[in-house]
Amino acid sequence: MVRRMKKICFVTTVSITLKSFVVETAKYLHEKCGYDVTLICDNDEEFASSLPEYIHYIPVPMSRGIDISGFASVLKFYKVFRKEKFDLVQYSTPNAACYASIASFLARVPIRLYAQWGIRYIGLEGTSRKIFKLIEKVVCKLSTHIRSVSPMNMQFAIDEGLYKKEKVKVVGNGGTIGVDMSAYDVAQKGMWKNEIREKYKINENDFVFGFAGRISADKGCTELLTAFKNLAETNEKAKLLVVGPVEDNCGVSQELIDWANNSNNVVLTGRVDNADMKRYYSAMDVLVHPTYREGFGMVIQEAGALAVPVITTKIPGASEVMVDNESCVLVEPKNTLDLQSAMSDLICDTEKTIKLGNGAYERTKIFYDRPIMLENLKNDYTELLK
Repeated sequence: MVRRMKKICFVTTVSITLKSFVVETAKYLHEKCGYDVTLICDNDEEFASSLPEYIHYIPVPMSRGIDISGFASVLKFYKVFRKEKFDLVQYSTPNAACYASIASFLARVPIRLYAQWGIRYIGLEGTSRKIFKLIEKVVCKLSTHIRSVSPMNMQFAIDEGLYKKEKVKVVGNGGTIGVDMSAYDVAQKGMWKNEIREKYKINENDFVFGFAGRISADKGCTELLTAFKNLAETNEKAKLLVVGPVEDNCGVSQELIDWANNSNNVVLTGRVDNADMKRYYSAMDVLVHPTYREGFGMVIQEAGALAVPVITTKIPGASEVMVDNESCVLVEPKNTLDLQSAMSDLICDTEKTIKLGNGAYERTKIFYDRPIMLENLKNDYTELLK
């Protein structure tokens, strides 16, 4: 008797999440375990055409806001799940998790796995917080298993009453898929550093603080720009390399954005292709990531792969990737003076900066190199599907 191939499905709201965090896992599971893998997100023909033949793709329309159109999405998911008879459906990101958890429950999918890569209502207040917390509770209730992105995020969710500890675990040391250190080749760091610094006319002896991500208030950009503005007044060699787009209604004052645009000490690159990020990290002496909320901090891992130390905040996720004063510096969130003090300390202590960078590289190699992460994930799915 021929044993039926296990069928698994990954669901996110938009394709960029699948591309960033799921596709490599899907390929690995098919190669190592022979699973039949399907990916679902909002329609993206270009993404669909980029997938290998053995990975199936099903588009399901999903709006990014919670609204009445969600009922149509749930119905579509239900029909897909009933037809395909998946053994396991994994969902993540707020909208996809909401719709897919309801539909997979109604369709009686045996294993309904919620990949809780962050908790959306952290940082929200009032009605918005109540609504997103209710949605989070529903998703957790309908799931048979939950995988939290980090130990502190898991404990926060347990304390919040989102689920009981028997239902959840953290895979490995936390995170999603880690960083491909063969691509983030530290031996190429010097060449990439020179390339980017020449492109933006940054001197070899300048001390470069970097930021990677969307420019918004909840990423700590108000504190970052204010702290750097104060620092640059007394240190002309300080530079700030901001890699990412300025969001509409980003929450950062227009006055600060205008100052950054006009400052000789600040470089705003705009959006950069993910494949080029290794070059931009290489140009940095320190990555500054003063976020208010975080899943696990992919940018921290990526910087670590290139021995770039990080200043980040004492919050779940971000504070767990590295170790304070060994491979990073932790500061209080929403605290400009604390952030400025940490930045000032590192610009004045090159030896400490190098030591932290080496520590970040070693920790990334041990815990977050992609082959290690993929093997941990494979073992977890194998256990779930046995």
